[in-house]
Amino acid sequence: MIHIRNARDGEAELLSEIGLRAWQNAMASIGESDAMIDAARNAFRNFVENDWLTITVVEQNGQVAGWAAREGLDETISDFWIDPVFTRQGLGSALLVRIEKEIADQGLEKAAMQTHSGNSEAIGFFRKHGYSIHWLSVAYNPKLDRDVPSVGLTKQLVSDNQGAYGLEF
Repeated sequence: MIHIRNARDGEAELLSEIGLRAWQNAMASIGESDAMIDAARNAFRNFVENDWLTITVVEQNGQVAGWAAREGLDETISDFWIDPVFTRQGLGSALLVRIEKEIADQGLEKAAMQTHSGNSEAIGFFRKHGYSIHWLSVAYNPKLDRDVPSVGLTKQLVSDNQGAYGLEF
C-alpha cells in the first residue's frame, strides 16, 4: 500500500541515502558519479538535515521508498527521488500528484522543476505527467562543485481561464 506523509526529524540518514542511490542511478548515463559521490553525499545529508520540513515522503508497505521537496515552499519541486528498487511501481506518480496538489492549494498556477539534461528517465517521467521542457542551460552547481547542463520543465496546474473574472460571459 502506498502512503504519503511529511518527513520526520531524525530521518536524515535514510532520506539522504535514498536520494544518493537515486542520484547515482540518474547519473549513470553521464558516467561521472564516482568522482562526485562525496560531494553528492554531503549535499544530500546537509539538505535533509536542514530542510526536512520541506520534504514529502512516499512509503510502500511501511518502507520509505522516496521523497520530494519544495525547498522554497513555492511552485518549484527542488528534489524528487525514488529509490531505484521502487521505481515503476506507481510511487513517483502518487508522490507527484500530492506535490502538485500542495502547489495548487497554495494558489500557484504551475509546477516547475529542473534536472540534468542527460537524465532521460526523469525527463520522460515528468513529460508523461504533463510537463514540458521550457529551457536548457549550463550552470555551476555549488552543491556538486561543477557545471551541470540542465533542463527546466513546467506544468500548468490551473487552466489559463480558470478563475479569471468575466470569462464566463
